[in-house]
Amino acid sequence: MADLTTPGGHDATQRSHAHPETPLDALDVALLSLIRDHPRVGMLELARLASVARPTVQSRLQRMEAEGIVTGYGPDVDLTAAGYPVHAFVSLEIAQGALEHVAAELSAIPGVIEAYATTGPSDVLCRVAATSHQDLQETLLALNRSTTVVRSTSTIVLSVVVPPRVLPLLSAGRRRSPSRAPAYRRTD
Repeated sequence: MADLTTPGGHDATQRSHAHPETPLDALDVALLSLIRDHPRVGMLELARLASVARPTVQSRLQRMEAEGIVTGYGPDVDLTAAGYPVHAFVSLEIAQGALEHVAAELSAIPGVIEAYATTGPSDVLCRVAATSHQDLQETLLALNRSTTVVRSTSTIVLSVVVPPRVLPLLSAGRRRSPSRAPAYRRTD
């Protein structure tokens, strides 16, 4: 589920991140956990494992897909095992108003595997993967060749302390739907 493309192949980062119509409940989280633990499971077996009817499973998954919660069913890829053992985070300060331009440039660099617009001292935070330190240096030089990048700061990853994950957060159940009531009417 770490794949950033939707079942139709569209980039999930391009989609509007509106709040889902219906918040996730315990069954939704259980289904996501089962899919995570059994990625090749069929709908009927998923229903059996969840102890619910197959149409219930199917409608829940369709709803989560339609709301952009489930963005894909692609394999999780271990970049180190795939030959990219060197990882770094790179903070970029960019020229004012150049976010769209730098986004296009970053997308053209294969070693940039994620990039986020941020607040604070930098404007963009990138996650970079490379085959070696030399390869990382070439990627960093490519980033610095951009006419929109004013300054970059890189931090090399030594080890993974907590791998990317979402199920513990979803299982914690601390989410709530945004209130549509004006702030002066809220009781929270």
